[in-house]
Amino acid sequence: MRLTLRTNLAMRALMFCAVNNDRIVRKSEIAATCNASENHLGLVINQLAQHGFITTQRGRTGGIRLARPADQIGVGEVLRVFESCLPFAECFDGAENECPLKGCCKLKGLLSNALEAFYATLDPVRLSDLTGENDALCNILSLEPA
Repeated sequence: MRLTLRTNLAMRALMFCAVNNDRIVRKSEIAATCNASENHLGLVINQLAQHGFITTQRGRTGGIRLARPADQIGVGEVLRVFESCLPFAECFDGAENECPLKGCCKLKGLLSNALEAFYATLDPVRLSDLTGENDALCNILSLEPA
């Protein structure tokens, strides 16, 4: 299993916002610090805003910030938003499933259970668990005070 680049960027952007919670941050600041394309990050930021993880502010002094406290943002919740649009395997895509084994294969059930166990492991983890008391991460992501 491998997370998509969008999911990875979403988590980086959220951690960046959590570390810099006392200010509005700019997409360019996140991109430079997190080694990301601003264009790709823009798509991720849009999706984060649509799902209520961040708020955006337009204009010269605009940027983004967390829409709710970091201890109210679940890692599993974020990953589900970004990963659920892609079927885990061909057999998970009902409309496009052309697997010749679909009527008798037991692997789909095992994979489904494994995927639920993966999310169940991440569901209790909060964004604050990733950033709180993590000096090394804060040193990398922290901006100068506004």
